[in-house]
Amino acid sequence: MRILVTGATGLVGRHVVASLASAGHQVRALTRNPAAAAFPDGVEVVGGDLTDPDSVPLRAVDRLYLFPVGRAARAVSAAAARAGVRRIVVLSGALADTDDSPDGYRAVERAVEDSGLEWTHVRPGEFAANWLDWAPSIREHRAVRRPYGAAVTQPTHEADIAAVAVAALTEDGHAGHVYTLAGPEALTIAAQTAAIGRAIGATVRFDDLEPATARAEWIGNGYPEPFVDWMFAMWAGSARDPAPVDDAWAGVVPRLTGRPARTFARWATDHAADFR
Repeated sequence: MRILVTGATGLVGRHVVASLASAGHQVRALTRNPAAAAFPDGVEVVGGDLTDPDSVPLRAVDRLYLFPVGRAARAVSAAAARAGVRRIVVLSGALADTDDSPDGYRAVERAVEDSGLEWTHVRPGEFAANWLDWAPSIREHRAVRRPYGAAVTQPTHEADIAAVAVAALTEDGHAGHVYTLAGPEALTIAAQTAAIGRAIGATVRFDDLEPATARAEWIGNGYPEPFVDWMFAMWAGSARDPAPVDDAWAGVVPRLTGRPARTFARWATDHAADFR
C-alpha cells in the first residue's frame, strides 16, 4: 500500500516516515521544501502544502496520515475521498473535546469523520518535545526558569506517538477509534529538569519563579495572554493536587505496539545533543 505522510519533517512525522519505510511500505512524504528534506532511501519525497489542498498529491494513495491543518482539513479530506484514499489517521490532541474552535483539533477530526472514509484519531497528551523550547536556556545557563516546579505532567515521546499512528495506518481493527495516550510516568517539572541534566551529564538548575513574575516574562516574550493564563492555571492546579499516572492513557502505547512506552529519561537521552 502507498501511504501519504503529511507533516513529514515534523517531530512525529519523521518517525512515521521512518517506521513505515523500515516495514517495507511505499511512503510518500509531503513537505513544503523537498530539496531540504532528508528521508530514508526509497521514500518518495513530494512538494505540497496542506493549506493549498490542490497541491497535495493524493493520486494512488491508499492511506493518509494527516497533520493538524485547521480549516483546510475539510477540503483535504474531501479531496482524499475523491482520489480513492481509504483511511485517514489524524494527529490530534488529548484536549480535542474541549476545543471547538474552527481551527481546533475537534474541527479537524469532524472534517475527517464527515469524509465517509475510515478514520482513527491519535490524541497525545503533553509532548515531551515541549522541553525543546527550553534548550537555549539549558545550553546557555544550565537553568530552567519557570513557575510551579511541583506541577506533574505525563510527557510522551514523539516516537511513541508515531508508533501508535503507524499501527492505526497499517493494521486492521482501528477504524473509528480514538486513542488518547501519554507516557508511562507522572513527573514533576523539577524532576523532568533533573532528568535532562542527567542525560547531558551536567547539573541543570531549576529556578521556581513566582507566578506573577513568570507570567510577565512569558507575555513579554510573545506568548498570548489567554494561553499563559490557561497554562499557568493548569500547572497551579497540578501543583496543589498532583495527579497520579493515568493508566488508561499510559496503556495505549504498549497495547498497540506490544512494547513498553519510552520514559522521559529515554527522551532526554535521545535529545541530549539539543541541550548540550
